[in-house]
Order: sequence, then structure tokens, then C-alpha cells
Amino acid sequence: MRIEQLEYIAAVTRLGSLRRAAEELRLSQPALSETVRNLERELGVDLLERKRSGATMSAEGRELLPHIVNVLDAVDRLRSAAGEQHRISRMVRVGTVNAATVPLLIPTVREFRATHELTQVEVVDVQQSEIHRGLTEGGFDLGLVNHLEGDDVPADFESTELLRGRPVVCVRPDSPLAARAAVSVVDLLTEPLIAMRSGYVMHRYLHRLLDGRGASFAYSTDGAEMGKLMVAEGLGATVLPDFSVIGDPLERRGVLTYRPIADDDTTQVLLTLQRRRAESVPLAARDLHEVFVRRARDLGGTLTVRAGGVTQCRRTSHKR
Repeated sequence: MRIEQLEYIAAVTRLGSLRRAAEELRLSQPALSETVRNLERELGVDLLERKRSGATMSAEGRELLPHIVNVLDAVDRLRSAAGEQHRISRMVRVGTVNAATVPLLIPTVREFRATHELTQVEVVDVQQSEIHRGLTEGGFDLGLVNHLEGDDVPADFESTELLRGRPVVCVRPDSPLAARAAVSVVDLLTEPLIAMRSGYVMHRYLHRLLDGRGASFAYSTDGAEMGKLMVAEGLGATVLPDFSVIGDPLERRGVLTYRPIADDDTTQVLLTLQRRRAESVPLAARDLHEVFVRRARDLGGTLTVRAGGVTQCRRTSHKR
């Protein structure tokens, strides 16, 4: 067994494809495939499930993944002790539903990179279901997901609540809705609406709020960031968690503003950081997790002062 075989398995798991892993590792795909098969023969298990859509860890591979991570982390520490130039470049993959990306994620990865110069942070914007699949199969190390208060959280993941806020209407300052202290559902019916696509928590929340009333759904989009840009360009209004708007560069520049929803002062949106339950977690992912928690605590305190609706981050545990 060779160290590079374990590194190749980790790359295929992270990227979900032999082709993409071969490109990143600068190998031919047949050479990578043969190396992985040699390791599988040596271990006596099929580590990967090979499909047309890509390669994912098999059930046996997922059981062995923590041990592979332990070996690679130990090798990395050994190379680090021998000299910085011998360290291998690592990658941490974060799946995010996009809300709070700018106010929270950007400062977090900037701080993390200051102390992990050889670790690349890959941020992937996907829906919650894809994040959960990636965490389960080893393609993501961490996942940022939104929940409405009272939603069930999958027991397979370790969840840390980062931020808690309320839905708000996000508009341009020159919008008629910005002149109101709070925006009612009737007010929303007069404005072109930018909705999140089906599969996002805020899509579900908005349809529940409107309760079948004939809103003007002009646009739908993936994620909060595009929604905010569309609002800034004057295309309409959208509904987002307050922690996704407060502190955003567009809000700080005065291009966006937000108003509470008059018809709903009880619903809370939770931003949680999730990772797969495992005996071993890659060191880089563990460190990034800690930075997220610290940054969320700082951001939560700022939001409490400005918006009065977000609590300090707190640990949540979900067991079967």
C-alpha cells in the first residue's frame, strides 16, 4: 500500500469523478483507475461505486474513510515537521445553500486561509438535499444549510447552530415598500417577487406565507446572492433571512435595505453548520469548523445589536 493510493481515493471521493480527480492529480484516467483498483484488490473491498454520473464511495469505503483520513493527516504532520516545503496541499469542500455567504462565509475562509496557506477552500452552491448527499458520501467536509424552526434535522449529521434570524423583505431603498415600517402580505402582492427555486427553505417559507394568494412571481433563482443582485438591479423584492442581508456589501453601500414582515413575527430561520458523524475528521475541516463557530458568534452579536432577532451561536446535538 502506498500513500499516493490513499490520496487518490480521497481525491475521487471529494470530486465525485475519476475524470476530475485525474485532472487535478495530473494523471491519466486509466492510470488513476488502475491504481485505485490495485488498492481495492489489496484491501479486498470495493471502495468506489462507479456509475455513469460519477464515482462515489461505497458503503465499505465510507466505513474505511475515517482511517484513510487519519493516515493522510499523520503523513501531513510528518511532512510538516520535516519542512514546510514537503507538506501536501489539502482541500476542504464546503457545500452551502448560499444564505449568509457574504456576511459569514467570506470572513471565515479569509481567516482560515491566513493560518492554512496550503489548504484550498472550495465553496459549492447547491441545494440542501445535495449537501446532505455530499456529506454522506464524503464529497463535502462541511455543509451550511438553513432550517425553519421546528424542522427535523437529520440524525446522521453533527449540527452546530450558527445564526438564528427572522425572514425579512429585501428591497431597494427607492422601492415603495422601503417607506413602510413593516411589509404586509398585501404589500407583497403589489411588487414583482424574486423567489428562491423549489428545494430551498425560503421558497417553502414564502409559499407558506402567501398561502395561495396571487402574488406576482416574476423570477426564481438559486440562492440568496443572485436574489440580492436582482433586487439591487430593480427587478423586484425578495424574502430572505435577516442575517443574509444585514452586513452584506450591497446593504452596507446603501443599494439594499430590508423591512420586517408585518404578518409574521414568530418564524425563525436557523443557519446550521453540518458535518458527517465520524470518529475521525480531517484536521483542516476541524479547524475551519472552529473558525465558523467563532465568526458566527461575533456576527451574531452584531446582528443582535442591529436587528434584535439573532441569538449567539449554540451547539445542538441530534441523536437517533
